[in-house]
Amino acid sequence: QVQLVESGGGLVQAGGSLRLSCAASGVIFGANVMGWYRQTPGKQRELVATFRPDGTPNVGDSVKERFTISRNNAKTTVYLQMNMLKPEDTAVYYCNLHRIWPTSDVWGQGTQVTVSS
Repeated sequence: QVQLVESGGGLVQAGGSLRLSCAASGVIFGANVMGWYRQTPGKQRELVATFRPDGTPNVGDSVKERFTISRNNAKTTVYLQMNMLKPEDTAVYYCNLHRIWPTSDVWGQGTQVTVSS
């Protein structure tokens, strides 16, 4: 069974930076991609940044130019470098592992990011 363990969230002032990490453990069958989503109360979970199957990053419009997604060579750990943070970036950030076929998703427990103004 695949598990995702996130770390790196916290409280930061506007303009600051944080780096999130997500490590996948367990046996993963089939091609998959990892990425990050976020959610605030009363809103749907939204894409922050993921990797496409071809390895290129897919970054949400609201965080382009500020957030960077990367991963280790084994593709078992994904990182999210968040710079120039804004109060509207405050959310619970979830790591996601998406298996391409058969389609399935695994989610991390979420890590809180709070940006103060």
